[in-house]
Amino acid sequence: MSPLFARTGRAPAEVVQRAALRRGDVLAHTRGEDGTWLLGTREELVVVPPDGEVLRIGWERVETADWDRDEERFRVTEVADFGRVRPQHTFTVAEPGRFLPLVRERVTASVLLQRRVRVDASRGLLVVARRTPGRDGEVTWAVDYDPGLDPDDPVVRLVAGEALEAAAAELGTDPASI
Repeated sequence: MSPLFARTGRAPAEVVQRAALRRGDVLAHTRGEDGTWLLGTREELVVVPPDGEVLRIGWERVETADWDRDEERFRVTEVADFGRVRPQHTFTVAEPGRFLPLVRERVTASVLLQRRVRVDASRGLLVVARRTPGRDGEVTWAVDYDPGLDPDDPVVRLVAGEALEAAAAELGTDPASI
């Protein structure tokens, strides 16, 4: 483990237990103002609210994660299928400490490949392949379309399909599995 993520304190044992983790699984953590604990492990972000169900988000499912220092807001947006609402989670966090660098590192580590492909002179799409960091396993694919592109347009579908096949070949993945 990088010294960047060396622990300076531990999440409370009862929080780790509620999250169904072992103490050593938590690489970094922070606590929201409402009492929600955010735990970062090698494989996922675990959200432990004071009351309610524990939420687990694999790093490969995090589309964006950002922290607004002025508003003390940490926001996570999940990947979603085209046309579906992307789940978003917002937490008030005054001092994220080492949690933010861990989030950045784990999300980045989940990206296996990103390719930008032009569809026309001014618009294109982004093909992204991701997998749980540090694991062999299923590769998940996403295509992010520029505003104004219709994924049902035959030309856009052709470009996206060719880009996915080329990316799969580059990773040695069977294109039929996409």
